[in-house]
Amino acid sequence: MKKLFMLFTIFIVIFSSAACSSDNSTKVDKDEKKTEKVTTVRLAEVTHSLFYAPLYVAIEKDFFEKQGLKVDLQTTWGGDKTMTTLLSGGADIALVGSETSIYVHNQKAKDPIINFAQLTQTDGTFLVSREKLDHFNWSDLNGVTFLGQRTGGMPQMVGEFVLRNHGIDPHKDLKLIQNIDFANIANAFASGTGDFVQLFEPTASIFEKEGKGFIVASFGNESGKVPYTSFMSKESYIKENKETIEKFTKAIYEAQSWVDTHSAQEIADVVQPFFKETSNDISVSVIDRYKTQNSFATNPILDKDEWNNLLKIMKDAKAITEDVPYEALVDTTIANKVIK
Repeated sequence: MKKLFMLFTIFIVIFSSAACSSDNSTKVDKDEKKTEKVTTVRLAEVTHSLFYAPLYVAIEKDFFEKQGLKVDLQTTWGGDKTMTTLLSGGADIALVGSETSIYVHNQKAKDPIINFAQLTQTDGTFLVSREKLDHFNWSDLNGVTFLGQRTGGMPQMVGEFVLRNHGIDPHKDLKLIQNIDFANIANAFASGTGDFVQLFEPTASIFEKEGKGFIVASFGNESGKVPYTSFMSKESYIKENKETIEKFTKAIYEAQSWVDTHSAQEIADVVQPFFKETSNDISVSVIDRYKTQNSFATNPILDKDEWNNLLKIMKDAKAITEDVPYEALVDTTIANKVIK
C-alpha cells in the first residue's frame, strides 16, 4: 500500500509540474493545421495605471501574441513587493522603477537585476489638493499635511526632489506622512487624511471628478526625464532566455510606436478592458495628459542621461551615497537591436 501511495504521489507531482510549465503550451492554427509553440512570460507590474498604457496596448493589440508570447500579468502593488516577487521566482520580468535594481545591487546580489527596456520616462504622479485652488503656488505647501508615497520609492524621491527645487524642505516645512501602504494612500486621503496628496492616474482624475480633490501640479513636468518604470529581470533569466526577452522587447516597441502615432481617444478605446470602472472621458483626459508631458517612452532604450538624473534624485533623497555605473545595471543590447 505504501508503494502504491508513493507511486500515486509521484504521478501527481509529475502531472502538476507538466500542467504548470510555462514553456510547454501550444497555439493551434486551425486554418493552416500547424502547431506553434507559445512561451508564457510572468510579468509583475508595480501598480495598475493608465501610466502603463503602452503595455496594455501590446496585450490588447496582440503584439505579444504575434511574437509567440503569452503574458501572465499580475499587479504586485509597490516596488518592494514587486522586487520580492521577481527575486523569489514569482515572476520572470518586473515592470517597476529602476531604483529597485539599484537597491538590489547595493545588497551585493549574486544575480543582479538588469534593466533591459524602458516604458515610461517621467514621473507619473500628480499633486492633488483637498481644496480647490485657483492660483496654486508651491509655497502653498508650507505648513500643510502632505500625504506622500513610500519612503525610498521613486514617487516619494521625485516628490521630495521637486519640493526642494521649489525651496521647500519636505521634512521641515510641512508635515510629511509616509507610513501608509502604497495601495491605501488614495483611500486614506479620501477618508480625510492630509491637505495634499501625491497620486497616480486615473485615481487623481477620478478624485477631481468626484470633488474629492483637485489636481494642481504635475511631478512629471517638474522633475525631467528619468527611467521611471522599466522592464527588468534577473541577469540569469536574460542570459538563458535571450530570444524571449528580444520578442518581449519587440512587442513593447511596436506598442510604443503605436501609442506615439495614435490619439488619446484611440489609445483609451484599446486599453478600456483593463479599466472597466474608469469612464472613457477620464481615460482620454489622463492619456492625453501623459502624452502631452512625454511620459510614454517612444522606444525601449534607457539612456545614460536619464540614469544619471535618477542617481541625482536618489542621492538628493539620501537613498544612496555613491553612484552606480550605468553599465552595471542597464543592458540596451536587445533594445538597440530591436529598434534597428
